Amino acid sequence: MTGKKAETLNQRIRADLESRILSGEWAPGFRIPYEHELMEQYGCSRMTVNKVLTALAESGMIERRRRAGSFVARQPPHLEQVALEIPDIAMAVGARGHVYGYQLLDRAYRAPDTQVEEEMALSAGEKLLAIRCLHRADGRPFALEYRLISPVGVPEVLDVDFNTTAPGSWLLQNVSWTRAQHRISAWGADAAAAALLEVPMGTACLVIDRLTWRGDQPITCVRQMFLGDAWDLVARFAPGAR
Repeated sequence: MTGKKAETLNQRIRADLESRILSGEWAPGFRIPYEHELMEQYGCSRMTVNKVLTALAESGMIERRRRAGSFVARQPPHLEQVALEIPDIAMAVGARGHVYGYQLLDRAYRAPDTQVEEEMALSAGEKLLAIRCLHRADGRPFALEYRLISPVGVPEVLDVDFNTTAPGSWLLQNVSWTRAQHRISAWGADAAAAALLEVPMGTACLVIDRLTWRGDQPITCVRQMFLGDAWDLVARFAPGAR
Protein backbone atom coordinates (compact mmCIF):
# COMPACT_ATOMS: atom_id res chain seq x y z
CA MET A 1 0.00 0.00 0.00
CA THR A 2 2.85 2.34 0.91
CA GLY A 3 4.53 1.57 -2.41
CA LYS A 4 1.32 2.36 -4.29
CA LYS A 5 0.97 5.71 -2.51
CA ALA A 6 4.60 6.58 -3.28
CA GLU A 7 4.09 5.69 -6.94
CA THR A 8 0.97 7.85 -7.11
CA LEU A 9 2.83 10.76 -5.54
CA ASN A 10 5.70 10.32 -8.02
CA GLN A 11 3.23 10.47 -10.89
CA ARG A 12 1.45 13.50 -9.47
CA ILE A 13 4.67 15.47 -8.97
CA ARG A 14 5.97 14.54 -12.42
CA ALA A 15 2.66 15.43 -14.09
CA ASP A 16 2.66 18.78 -12.29
CA LEU A 17 6.21 19.65 -13.35
CA GLU A 18 5.64 18.46 -16.93
CA SER A 19 2.48 20.57 -17.17
CA ARG A 20 4.36 23.70 -16.17
CA ILE A 21 7.07 23.02 -18.73
CA LEU A 22 4.76 22.10 -21.63
CA SER A 23 2.45 25.05 -20.99
CA GLY A 24 5.37 27.47 -21.21
CA GLU A 25 4.94 28.62 -17.59
CA TRP A 26 8.49 27.38 -17.09
CA ALA A 27 10.34 28.47 -20.22
CA PRO A 28 13.58 26.95 -21.57
CA GLY A 29 16.41 27.83 -19.18
CA PHE A 30 14.09 28.30 -16.18
CA ARG A 31 15.56 26.91 -12.95
CA ILE A 32 13.38 24.21 -11.42
CA PRO A 33 12.86 24.68 -7.65
CA TYR A 34 15.63 23.04 -5.64
CA GLU A 35 15.06 19.56 -4.24
CA HIS A 36 14.45 20.83 -0.69
CA GLU A 37 11.87 23.30 -2.05
CA LEU A 38 10.00 20.52 -3.88
CA MET A 39 10.18 18.31 -0.77
CA GLU A 40 8.53 21.05 1.26
CA GLN A 41 5.96 21.84 -1.42
CA TYR A 42 4.83 18.23 -1.91
CA GLY A 43 5.51 16.91 1.60
CA CYS A 44 7.69 14.09 0.33
CA SER A 45 11.15 12.63 0.73
CA ARG A 46 14.31 13.62 -1.12
CA MET A 47 14.30 10.16 -2.75
CA THR A 48 10.87 10.81 -4.27
CA VAL A 49 11.90 14.19 -5.65
CA ASN A 50 15.15 12.77 -6.99
CA LYS A 51 13.32 9.99 -8.84
CA VAL A 52 11.00 12.51 -10.49
CA LEU A 53 13.84 14.83 -11.56
CA THR A 54 15.88 11.87 -12.85
CA ALA A 55 12.92 10.72 -14.96
CA LEU A 56 12.42 14.21 -16.40
CA ALA A 57 16.12 14.46 -17.22
CA GLU A 58 16.08 11.07 -18.97
CA SER A 59 13.10 12.22 -21.04
CA GLY A 60 15.04 15.31 -22.16
CA MET A 61 12.67 17.82 -20.54
CA ILE A 62 15.16 19.14 -17.98
CA GLU A 63 18.92 19.38 -17.55
CA ARG A 64 20.53 18.61 -14.19
CA ARG A 65 23.70 20.58 -13.49
CA ARG A 66 25.93 19.67 -10.61
CA ARG A 67 25.81 22.28 -7.82
CA ALA A 68 23.64 24.56 -9.98
CA GLY A 69 20.32 22.73 -9.90
CA SER A 70 17.88 21.58 -12.58
CA PHE A 71 16.77 23.68 -15.56
CA VAL A 72 14.14 23.37 -18.27
CA ALA A 73 15.98 22.01 -21.31
CA ARG A 74 16.40 24.04 -24.45
CA GLN A 75 15.08 21.88 -27.24
CA PRO A 76 17.38 21.44 -30.24
CA PRO A 77 16.79 24.01 -33.00
CA HIS A 78 14.63 21.62 -34.97
CA LEU A 79 12.10 23.97 -36.50
CA GLU A 80 8.69 23.22 -37.94
CA GLN A 81 7.17 25.28 -40.74
CA VAL A 82 3.68 25.02 -42.18
CA ALA A 83 4.44 24.37 -45.83
CA LEU A 84 2.50 27.37 -47.17
CA GLU A 85 3.85 29.92 -44.67
CA ILE A 86 6.95 32.09 -44.95
CA PRO A 87 8.80 31.88 -41.62
CA ASP A 88 10.89 34.49 -39.85
CA ILE A 89 13.88 32.29 -39.04
CA ALA A 90 15.14 34.59 -36.29
CA MET A 91 11.79 34.48 -34.49
CA ALA A 92 11.47 30.72 -34.96
CA VAL A 93 14.89 30.04 -33.44
CA GLY A 94 14.20 32.38 -30.52
CA ALA A 95 10.84 30.75 -29.86
CA ARG A 96 12.64 27.45 -29.30
CA GLY A 97 14.71 29.03 -26.53
CA HIS A 98 17.91 29.39 -28.55
CA VAL A 99 20.12 32.37 -29.28
CA TYR A 100 19.72 33.37 -32.91
CA GLY A 101 22.79 34.45 -34.84
CA TYR A 102 23.18 35.95 -38.29
CA GLN A 103 26.23 36.45 -40.48
CA LEU A 104 26.30 38.35 -43.78
CA LEU A 105 28.73 36.53 -46.05
CA ASP A 106 28.56 38.82 -49.07
CA ARG A 107 26.38 41.44 -50.73
CA ALA A 108 26.53 42.55 -54.36
CA TYR A 109 24.53 44.68 -56.77
CA ARG A 110 24.69 42.79 -60.04
CA ALA A 111 23.07 42.13 -63.39
CA PRO A 112 20.75 39.12 -63.61
CA ASP A 113 21.96 35.87 -65.11
CA THR A 114 20.33 35.81 -68.54
CA GLN A 115 20.26 31.99 -68.44
CA VAL A 116 18.07 31.93 -65.31
CA GLU A 117 14.40 32.66 -65.99
CA GLU A 118 13.60 33.62 -62.37
CA GLU A 119 16.39 36.20 -62.28
CA MET A 120 15.28 37.80 -65.52
CA ALA A 121 11.67 38.04 -64.32
CA LEU A 122 12.78 39.46 -60.97
CA SER A 123 15.07 42.11 -62.44
CA ALA A 124 12.60 43.80 -64.86
CA GLY A 125 15.66 44.88 -66.83
CA GLU A 126 17.54 46.29 -63.82
CA LYS A 127 20.29 45.04 -61.52
CA LEU A 128 19.51 42.84 -58.53
CA LEU A 129 20.67 42.93 -54.93
CA ALA A 130 22.34 39.59 -54.22
CA ILE A 131 22.87 38.51 -50.61
CA ARG A 132 24.45 35.39 -49.17
CA CYS A 133 24.13 34.82 -45.42
CA LEU A 134 24.32 32.22 -42.68
CA HIS A 135 21.79 31.56 -39.91
CA ARG A 136 22.97 30.19 -36.56
CA ALA A 137 21.42 28.77 -33.40
CA ASP A 138 23.50 28.99 -30.22
CA GLY A 139 26.52 29.82 -32.36
CA ARG A 140 26.24 26.78 -34.62
CA PRO A 141 25.30 27.08 -38.34
CA PHE A 142 22.07 25.44 -39.38
CA ALA A 143 20.96 27.24 -42.58
CA LEU A 144 22.66 28.84 -45.55
CA GLU A 145 20.74 31.42 -47.59
CA TYR A 146 21.19 32.81 -51.10
CA ARG A 147 18.77 35.65 -51.82
CA LEU A 148 18.04 38.05 -54.66
CA ILE A 149 15.88 41.15 -54.12
CA SER A 150 14.43 43.37 -56.84
CA PRO A 151 15.09 47.10 -56.30
CA VAL A 152 12.30 47.67 -58.83
CA GLY A 153 9.81 45.98 -56.53
CA VAL A 154 11.50 47.11 -53.31
CA PRO A 155 13.45 50.32 -54.05
CA GLU A 156 14.13 51.04 -50.35
CA VAL A 157 16.12 47.84 -50.01
CA LEU A 158 19.27 49.54 -51.29
CA ASP A 159 19.41 51.67 -48.13
CA VAL A 160 19.13 48.77 -45.67
CA ASP A 161 22.18 47.65 -43.68
CA PHE A 162 22.10 43.86 -43.94
CA ASN A 163 25.26 43.50 -41.89
CA THR A 164 23.11 43.25 -38.78
CA THR A 165 19.63 42.46 -40.14
CA ALA A 166 18.67 39.21 -41.87
CA PRO A 167 17.06 40.04 -45.25
CA GLY A 168 14.17 37.61 -44.74
CA SER A 169 13.24 39.18 -41.40
CA TRP A 170 13.43 42.68 -42.86
CA LEU A 171 11.26 41.77 -45.85
CA LEU A 172 8.57 40.15 -43.69
CA GLN A 173 8.42 43.19 -41.43
CA ASN A 174 8.53 45.87 -44.12
CA VAL A 175 7.27 44.55 -47.45
CA SER A 176 3.82 43.09 -48.07
CA TRP A 177 3.48 40.15 -50.46
CA THR A 178 0.46 38.64 -52.21
CA ARG A 179 1.63 35.23 -53.36
CA ALA A 180 4.59 32.90 -53.16
CA GLN A 181 5.85 29.74 -54.79
CA HIS A 182 7.84 27.05 -52.93
CA ARG A 183 10.00 24.33 -54.44
CA ILE A 184 11.27 21.79 -51.94
CA SER A 185 14.11 19.34 -52.59
CA ALA A 186 16.78 17.29 -50.84
CA TRP A 187 20.46 17.83 -51.54
CA GLY A 188 23.79 16.64 -50.30
CA ALA A 189 25.92 19.63 -49.30
CA ASP A 190 28.64 20.40 -51.82
CA ALA A 191 32.13 21.35 -50.66
CA ALA A 192 31.41 25.10 -50.42
CA ALA A 193 28.12 24.71 -48.53
CA ALA A 194 29.54 22.01 -46.26
CA ALA A 195 32.44 24.26 -45.25
CA LEU A 196 30.06 27.09 -44.29
CA LEU A 197 27.65 24.78 -42.46
CA GLU A 198 30.60 23.06 -40.75
CA VAL A 199 29.52 19.56 -41.76
CA PRO A 200 31.04 16.83 -43.94
CA MET A 201 30.51 17.15 -47.69
CA GLY A 202 27.41 15.25 -48.76
CA THR A 203 25.52 15.88 -45.51
CA ALA A 204 21.75 15.72 -46.14
CA CYS A 205 20.11 19.14 -46.47
CA LEU A 206 16.55 20.31 -47.05
CA VAL A 207 16.50 22.98 -49.76
CA ILE A 208 13.68 25.48 -50.17
CA ASP A 209 13.52 27.66 -53.29
CA ARG A 210 10.95 30.43 -52.96
CA LEU A 211 9.77 33.19 -55.28
CA THR A 212 7.56 35.92 -53.82
CA TRP A 213 5.38 38.48 -55.60
CA ARG A 214 3.51 41.65 -54.75
CA GLY A 215 0.77 41.82 -57.36
CA ASP A 216 2.45 41.03 -60.67
CA GLN A 217 5.87 42.24 -59.52
CA PRO A 218 8.31 39.61 -58.22
CA ILE A 219 10.09 41.02 -55.17
CA THR A 220 12.51 38.33 -54.02
CA CYS A 221 13.72 34.84 -54.75
CA VAL A 222 15.67 32.82 -52.21
CA ARG A 223 17.34 29.47 -51.79
CA GLN A 224 17.60 28.32 -48.16
CA MET A 225 19.64 25.23 -47.39
CA PHE A 226 18.85 23.73 -43.96
CA LEU A 227 20.72 20.91 -42.32
CA GLY A 228 18.47 17.88 -42.76
CA ASP A 229 17.86 17.39 -39.03
CA ALA A 230 17.04 21.05 -38.36
CA TRP A 231 13.80 21.75 -40.25
CA ASP A 232 10.43 20.13 -40.90
CA LEU A 233 7.80 21.14 -43.42
CA VAL A 234 4.25 20.35 -42.32
CA ALA A 235 1.03 20.43 -44.34
CA ARG A 236 -2.25 20.46 -42.46
CA PHE A 237 -5.52 19.59 -44.19
CA ALA A 238 -8.90 18.00 -43.65
CA PRO A 239 -10.86 15.39 -45.67
CA GLY A 240 -12.40 16.95 -48.73
CA ALA A 241 -10.42 20.19 -48.39
CA ARG A 242 -9.15 21.84 -51.55
